Amino acid sequence: MPGGAAGARAAGARAALAPAAAGAGGSGERAAPAAPAARGTGKRRRGEADVGGAPAGGAAQKKPRSACPHNRQRSQCKECGGSAICQHQRQRSKCKECGGAGLCPHQRQRSRCKECGGSAFCQHQRQRSKCKECGGSDICQHQREKSQCKECGGSAFCQHQRRKSTCKECGGSAFCQHQRQKSRCKECGGASICPHQRRRSQCKECREEADESMPDGLEELGEGTCRAAAGGGEQHAPG
Repeated sequence: MPGGAAGARAAGARAALAPAAAGAGGSGERAAPAAPAARGTGKRRRGEADVGGAPAGGAAQKKPRSACPHNRQRSQCKECGGSAICQHQRQRSKCKECGGAGLCPHQRQRSRCKECGGSAFCQHQRQRSKCKECGGSDICQHQREKSQCKECGGSAFCQHQRRKSTCKECGGSAFCQHQRQKSRCKECGGASICPHQRRRSQCKECREEADESMPDGLEELGEGTCRAAAGGGEQHAPG
């Protein structure tokens, strides 16, 4: 009997422990299996999405690997000594002194050379962007260059509706420090001023010098043309 009673008590104890173990396993309260899962949830793989679909690291976009600290392509950055920059601080492909690959035998950019059939020129031998017949991108709806069109607010015009280069108020490039047109300023040696310090078109001495230097044949030809014009006028004059 004592042995039977002991066996009954052991069986009852096992029966009482079985539901408790089952409940603990179902609710996830066991510490040992849960610990590795807790350690693993704090880490993410590179590029793994956060909750809600946002990429790890926030919404800020990362710079491309080829970008330098100055936010340029590393190979084309002068300050970083990029490989596309030559010793003359120009793009290697466009440097005449280095014999750049982008230059043609006429020492021009290959795309902008008419003789080489550059891609910047259309079939009418004009710059493609400025060709009206080809509908160039620089032509406005008024059939003018966009920069030269007042109605379109072209960049060649200032706020006073004048050309920027010829506007005194805007400090146009056509004016010198003496507030005169550069070509007509004596102090600046303007191109319209002759050696006698007069306007070239209104200087008698310059005209006389030009007449003296003209070959005799050309002078006679000019006189004959004037006589023919005068004679033709007399013939067609009303009677």
